[in-house]
Amino acid sequence: MRPCLLLLLTLLGIAGQAAPKPNIVVFLADDLGYGDLGCYGHPTIKTPHLDQMAAEGLRFTQFYSAAEVCTPSRAALLTGRYPIRSGMAHNQYRVLRAISAGGLPKEEVTLAETLKSAGYATGLIGKWHLGVWANDRPEHHPLAHGFDYHFGLMHSNDMNPSSVPKPARANALVQQQPEWWDAALYRGRDLLEPRTDQTQLTQRYAAEAVKFIGANKDRPFFLYLPHTFPHTPLFASERFKGKSQRGIYGDVLAELDWNVGEVLKALKAHGLAENTLVFFTSDNGPWTLMGTETGGSAGPLKDGKGSTWEGGMRVPGIAWWPGKIKPGTTDNVATMLDLYPTLAKLAGAELPAARPLDGTDLSPLLLQGQSVDRGLFCYYRGERLFAARLGDWKIHYITQGSYGDPKAVTHEQPLLFNLARDPAEALEVSAQYPDVVRRLTEAVAEHRKGVLPVRSQLIDVVTK
Repeated sequence: MRPCLLLLLTLLGIAGQAAPKPNIVVFLADDLGYGDLGCYGHPTIKTPHLDQMAAEGLRFTQFYSAAEVCTPSRAALLTGRYPIRSGMAHNQYRVLRAISAGGLPKEEVTLAETLKSAGYATGLIGKWHLGVWANDRPEHHPLAHGFDYHFGLMHSNDMNPSSVPKPARANALVQQQPEWWDAALYRGRDLLEPRTDQTQLTQRYAAEAVKFIGANKDRPFFLYLPHTFPHTPLFASERFKGKSQRGIYGDVLAELDWNVGEVLKALKAHGLAENTLVFFTSDNGPWTLMGTETGGSAGPLKDGKGSTWEGGMRVPGIAWWPGKIKPGTTDNVATMLDLYPTLAKLAGAELPAARPLDGTDLSPLLLQGQSVDRGLFCYYRGERLFAARLGDWKIHYITQGSYGDPKAVTHEQPLLFNLARDPAEALEVSAQYPDVVRRLTEAVAEHRKGVLPVRSQLIDVVTK
């Protein structure tokens, strides 16, 4: 009896032990289009590590960024809230600039802060773009928003072109000259290099990520990897330059894919893969204005970065967690707003009580394959709601093309599309489905009631 009793007590003890908190890694590409990866159908760009992630994990066919440009999208990912709620959106000043005085408000509770309160080590390696002038305004720095460690650029790599010769400025974004761009590299609040060599950024991000994983392998960690590329200007190291079939854009994506592979290899080397959720996505659609050489592809979708047509906000989404997430593809609608409540749930962390979130917990979809109805999804461009999706239906109240097309058109009779049958938004059907138009408009009106106006953080600039 005694050995049996001992065995029973041992089993009960094991059963009573809490499961270890999963490590979390989130990759965020910059301006990567829906059609830019091999696993999303690109015919020439080679992304073997991401393709393997997709084959071993869950690939989303209807995953959305929360905005069509950089700053508001990143704010939404880290807060789980539409950027209009935090003042990180504006109709004219679309993103924070190198001279911006604003940034993510301190009262916003980031995913990093929530996970840190649950015992996580937190690191950011890459592009921040939620507040600049870190030394003058420390409240806008990543270290003030829940991150223990930071290495990277404070804003987009094209925002300080002071070194570009005047005759070349018209084509500077497509002429790959790294010495033309004063992209400052920071570690924490320390300026490492006022003009970093951007050809080495993706390599250095990989090295920093591997180091962070090794340093925190014995505790749960959250590693946020918002990449600088494929935002233009594009730069690849000598190892990848000129090696792809898609020019410099393909070279850059091949190196980004290698970066993902290095992180996955580090997780496996430390025996952490089975306890790590890795998610890969993009901040918005491709910058189609850059053309075929330096711009990306939205695949079958309409338009790109800067637009609320599908190509501007539907992006790749890949979730990988060996032994936990069953390999496959899902048509379940999901957004980067959903990452906050999902990751907090998996980490056993409490959500901020005083700040309403706009995301939905996707853990039943990830872990059990159960469909999750996330309800209404709103497509904001700046502070204005341009479109909304509910189920298979998408309604447009205002339409505007991507960068290079400044004219917005307000539709007295909203445009309606069925995205299940028509993801390219080619067949407008509002006249055939007036009840659907009414139902979506009522849902949008209800959403608007809960969105309180706040002062935009993108207005003020440094004047000294």
